[in-house]
Amino acid sequence: MPIDWFPLWLSLRVAALSTLLALAIGLWLAWLLANREFRGREALDAAVTLPLVLPPTVLGYYLLVVLGREGVLGRF
Repeated sequence: MPIDWFPLWLSLRVAALSTLLALAIGLWLAWLLANREFRGREALDAAVTLPLVLPPTVLGYYLLVVLGREGVLGRF
């Protein structure tokens, strides 16, 4: 029985792409927070550090609330 390698390669490509994307956005946000003063900087800093403070289940619940059908972003 031959092995289908497509799911493995797809998973590796998705993991690599998401890692590179998260790294690029994270470095940009880190530079922005370290070097610039702007309105809403404290809110952005709180949003970036929130995953370090709250457990993943709480963040998942809040994502469901915001992105759900009746949520702020889910209506669109």
